[in-house]
Amino acid sequence: MGKALKVLVTGGAGFIGSHMVDRLVNDGYDVRIFDNLSTGRLENIQSLLNAGKVDFIKGDIRDIPLVTKSVDDVDVIIHFAAVTSVPFSVANPDLTFDVNLLGTLNLIRASVYSDVDRFVFVSSCAVCGDPKSLPVREEYQTHPISPYAESKLVAERYCLGFQERQLLRSVVLRFFNVYGPRQGMNDYSGVITRFIERVRQREPLMIYGDGSQTRDFVNVHDIVEAVLASMESSAAEGEVFNIGSGKFTSINELAKAILELAGVDLEIRHEKSRAGDIKDSYADISKAKKFIGYEPKVSLKEGLRGLLEEKLIVS
Repeated sequence: MGKALKVLVTGGAGFIGSHMVDRLVNDGYDVRIFDNLSTGRLENIQSLLNAGKVDFIKGDIRDIPLVTKSVDDVDVIIHFAAVTSVPFSVANPDLTFDVNLLGTLNLIRASVYSDVDRFVFVSSCAVCGDPKSLPVREEYQTHPISPYAESKLVAERYCLGFQERQLLRSVVLRFFNVYGPRQGMNDYSGVITRFIERVRQREPLMIYGDGSQTRDFVNVHDIVEAVLASMESSAAEGEVFNIGSGKFTSINELAKAILELAGVDLEIRHEKSRAGDIKDSYADISKAKKFIGYEPKVSLKEGLRGLLEEKLIVS
């Protein structure tokens, strides 16, 4: 598939979405952003808005008339918008399913009606739950252990079901633990963001559990490359891809690496594990390499240093 004339990015003012928007604009796409700004920030896209380089619709994906309007004349949809926090989903399962399932279905139906050429659905490694073997492969049995994970898995099935019925060309991308510039700080922030904020405040680093749990941390710039490749490659159609670094890091190792790069000596404390958190996870990315040429380039050390520099913690 050649370059699309118009791409709709839901959640395009968010941490990952805004990086995607930057790249699309830079590559010459006509970009429309749809975001309710519940977690996204206008400052992430303000320069593009001021320059008239993107369209922006403030709205909720549960609003069917507005979703239908936003999809009009769109060639490709990249669907980031979602409730993404596992702890929040445990506390608010109804809202999580309402946004992540009904909202996605609204977009899919509007896409079919408007003859959208490709629908890129952003899912999560959380759908796999605690894997019985590592690395995680796409064909492994899924076992979601949180409302967030369950909602993403059912939404995946929506996308692939419409693909199987030849109603909508869909691609599913299962992101692992994404980090990078613009990642916001709140009660549900990712572990890297929380650690860096505590370093900035010179406070002890807090780890849920014993810290031996592992994650696959992937930089947002590698994520953008993967989404772009899945959008442009005909081989991606109807497929599910793991998008991670293909490497694992324990939370204890992560904490020590951040402290070392920041050049500070802070206490590391442990609290009880959180409901819905998985123990170990890292991606087998061989399928994404084969089908869409995905090759992560940003090492964790390099990515962490960039974040610390952004926060003016290291020079």
